[in-house]
Amino acid sequence: MGETPPRSADAGAGGPRVTSGHNWPAGASARVAETPVSPRTPGGDGMGGGGALPRRQAFGAERAFRGLTLAAGAAVLVIIAAIAVFLIAKAVPALRANTENFWTYEGWSPNDPQPKFGIGTLAFGTVLSSALALLMAVPVALGIALYLSHYAPRRLSTALGFLIDLLAAVPSVVFGLWGRDVFSNPVRDSSAWLNEHFGWIPIFGGDGPFGKSIMLGSLVLAIMVLPIITSLSREVFLQTPTANEEAALALGATRWEMLRTAVLPYGRPGVIAAVMLGLGRALGETIALALTLGITFGISFNLIQNGGNTIAANIANAFGEANDTGRGALIASGLVLFTITLIVNITARAIIYRRREFTESAA
Repeated sequence: MGETPPRSADAGAGGPRVTSGHNWPAGASARVAETPVSPRTPGGDGMGGGGALPRRQAFGAERAFRGLTLAAGAAVLVIIAAIAVFLIAKAVPALRANTENFWTYEGWSPNDPQPKFGIGTLAFGTVLSSALALLMAVPVALGIALYLSHYAPRRLSTALGFLIDLLAAVPSVVFGLWGRDVFSNPVRDSSAWLNEHFGWIPIFGGDGPFGKSIMLGSLVLAIMVLPIITSLSREVFLQTPTANEEAALALGATRWEMLRTAVLPYGRPGVIAAVMLGLGRALGETIALALTLGITFGISFNLIQNGGNTIAANIANAFGEANDTGRGALIASGLVLFTITLIVNITARAIIYRRREFTESAA
């Protein structure tokens, strides 16, 4: 111990070289340092193996695709901003000419020499009819989706799913004409019965007439959004991992308990997104409600008396006879509808992003 080991006989005669350790950082290999580095070639990287493709070939298409997708995403934001700017620019002159409070006034007379109009009645009717439509459509849609995904035979499920998808493609004007000419009579009779037996409830009160009401418009809206919610919910339920379902059944759960504990919790974010998409459809519906509502101005919770109005239906009915100020007022109401729809979509997206386990398990 303490003695210096003798040098190798070939150390000074061109034999294997001994590299002093202090010239290399800790953990570095002297052998790697002595290995010559060959220049990068298209067929290899100088370190053995096949090597990577040339940088230009490996990243050219990827960069182009990344730029294309970035441009597409930016274009969506630009279009939304352009729509908002257009609506604001066209609405400001009418809002300045308005002689009443735009948010609280319940009338709509923008074509008068002294323009008077407000958004309160229209916004109330829009939200009320859409909420009632979802209240009626969502339970039915979820029941149909669960039946098609977990109860119905494959052939029947495929056929019914195809019919539901076709129902989503029917134009809104067809629903509106059907609601006005065919469905209005049963609704009128049922409204009279509700008024006779439950007239003490404010939403079923009044002395008539009945027919073109919030009830009729909401039922037509519910039928229109039903296929959208059903189709998306069915696809979400079908994505439930089979292992989750089999585990619940193996523990002794019934079919309904398996759906309640394994399928519904997994598909909850997707169902919420489907409901929000249906709500967006209901909020922006125009022709169907223009044909089925009584088109009156006034805030009322009565569902069966003639009346009701929405932003989109009012635009469709009043645009043809509007002057410059009237068109500006209609565009101002469209700006409010645009804001409501944007808030609904942002809320739906936030709900989806908050439930990371859904996206991670689906991936």
